[in-house]
Amino acid sequence: MKNEALIRFFDITFSFFGIVIFMPIFFTIYLYLFFTSRSPLFLQKRVGKNERVFTLVKFRSMDIKTISVPTHEIQNPCITKFGNFLRKTKLDEIPQLYNVFVGHMSIVGPRPGLIDHNELIIARRKFNIYSVKPGITGLSQVNKIDMSNPKKLAESDLEMISDFNLKKYFIYIFLTILGNGFGDRVK
Repeated sequence: MKNEALIRFFDITFSFFGIVIFMPIFFTIYLYLFFTSRSPLFLQKRVGKNERVFTLVKFRSMDIKTISVPTHEIQNPCITKFGNFLRKTKLDEIPQLYNVFVGHMSIVGPRPGLIDHNELIIARRKFNIYSVKPGITGLSQVNKIDMSNPKKLAESDLEMISDFNLKKYFIYIFLTILGNGFGDRVK
C-alpha cells in the first residue's frame, strides 16, 4: 500500500480528535444504552491484518440476546429502536475510533469479517486482502456491497487495495461523510 506511514499518521490524528470531539456524544449514548440494556458496547472478534484476530468495539444496536452471526443473517426485530437510530446516523461506529487509534484498523480499508465467516475468509485469502488493515469504511461500503455476497465483497476489496493511495483514502472518507457509507444489510 502506498503512503502507509502517512495513512497511519492520519488514522492516529483523526481517531484521536474524533474520540475527543465525540466524547460527549459517546458518554450520552453509553449512559442511555447502559440504563436501557445494561450492555452499551458490542464487542465482537473480527479478522484483521495478517488474519490476526482483534476485538471490534461498537455501540450495541441489537437486542443483547442476538446471536453473533453476519448482520445480513439477522432478522429485523433484533435491532432496537435506538439501535436503528444509531445505525442510520452511523453513531454506532464511534467506538471503532479506539480500534483505529490502537492500530487494529484503519479508517479506510476492507470491513473486518467475523472469525467464523469462512466463505469470506477464503475469498479474501485468494486475493490477499489480509495484507492490509481492515477499515471502518471503504470502496465496498460506498458502493453498498456488504458481507452477504463474500465473493463480490472480496473482489471489491481487491479493487480498492490494488491502487489504494492517500488521495483515495480521503475520497472514501468524504464519500462516507456525505452519506454514501453503508453498513451491512439486515434481512
